[in-house]
Amino acid sequence: MSDLYPFLLRPQFHERVWGSRHLSPVYSTAITGDPVGEAWLTGDTCTVANGPLAGQTLADLAQKFGTALLGQAVPDVSRFPLLIKFLFPREKLSVQVHPDDEQAVRAGQPNGKTECWYILQAEPGAQVAVGLKPGVTKMEVERAIHENRMEEQMQWTRVHEGDLFYVDAGTVHAIGPGSVIVETQQNSDTTYRLYDYGRGRELHIQDGLAALKERTHAGKVKPGKPKSEKGKTQANLVTSPCFVVDKFALEKPWEFRRPRHNQGSVWCLTAYHGCAIVESKDSAPFAWTSGEAVVIPAAVETFTIKPQWEIEFLCAALPTEKVGHPQTLPF
Repeated sequence: MSDLYPFLLRPQFHERVWGSRHLSPVYSTAITGDPVGEAWLTGDTCTVANGPLAGQTLADLAQKFGTALLGQAVPDVSRFPLLIKFLFPREKLSVQVHPDDEQAVRAGQPNGKTECWYILQAEPGAQVAVGLKPGVTKMEVERAIHENRMEEQMQWTRVHEGDLFYVDAGTVHAIGPGSVIVETQQNSDTTYRLYDYGRGRELHIQDGLAALKERTHAGKVKPGKPKSEKGKTQANLVTSPCFVVDKFALEKPWEFRRPRHNQGSVWCLTAYHGCAIVESKDSAPFAWTSGEAVVIPAAVETFTIKPQWEIEFLCAALPTEKVGHPQTLPF
């Protein structure tokens, strides 16, 4: 076996006041303690479950292997670039904003936080808020926070299964109850909470207002046209400066092969339906099922996924050439 191979990560479950005790359709086990709001799949402290690297954390592997794991497109060869989560909101999340890269560096953080949300499941009437209503200014946002009417200043929209929302850094946003979401983001947990519906948690109003941008590129992304071959369907969900996310559905074994000499980016595969066996020439086969992430190091050229009997997953990676923000649809 080589030093690097496709590896499975153990998810980490984080309790949240707005979370759920039922994590379907991703996980089948009910939660008996406090509600879980987030399952982190590629967090820095997530550990490898298979092969010689078992037990080591993702942060340790990034430090040890650098570009062989992360790829040549990574902005920092010592940090894993993408954090992928499942979100299970049963109550409204706070109104938040995240800094961009420049603001984050000034605050002593390694990078900012641009993210996207893939709506895996949505109850009738489920909503998200992405950005401010046209014409709303920072001054009006600050006044609305103190007058307990911040929700009125935001662009709320209903969500449906299969929607993809792009939320670039600086966008004021919130998530309502009743959906299950796959979130792909820059690897950062820097969040400024502007408004919390009177729940009494700490707010970060001044930092949040400094990070807030009145106009951003955020919104619902126009879907890419699916490409189908026998037993495999693929569609691009979003291409942006911080990440590229594609959706796959497999009903037969499929060999994935990188373009020769292209080690531009690590690939993160997140299963949300079904299960499969993952094989490669440099590692023993292992099982992969809904709610788990597989990391394909940049140095791995080929691997095979054998669905049992079908699997649906997202593949997140870094763009290997300069791209702009995605086109979003008007509200």
